[in-house]
Amino acid sequence: MKTKFNEIIASDVPVLVDFFADWCGPCKMLAPILQEVKSELGEQVKIVKIDVDKNQNLTAQYQVRGVPTMILFQQGEQKWRQSGVLSKDDLLQIIQQNSN
Repeated sequence: MKTKFNEIIASDVPVLVDFFADWCGPCKMLAPILQEVKSELGEQVKIVKIDVDKNQNLTAQYQVRGVPTMILFQQGEQKWRQSGVLSKDDLLQIIQQNSN
């Protein structure tokens, strides 16, 4: 998983990683917001969901303490990170601000 993850975040396109858990209420609220962001930005962003319970090594590597935690990567570099639910407009703005 780790090698594939590193390949994904090395993309020229911004990659928004959503660390989530099935039992997390706010994570369920975030899912449709992420779908709206993806439908609005299309190929300008990749969105990857990582289940913290199934990917404990990655969760530990990125020191994810709470869910949902979103991390924005571009070319393998962490550009932005925040825990909690954000609105679609906030996420669109963050992705656009942090895109090269």
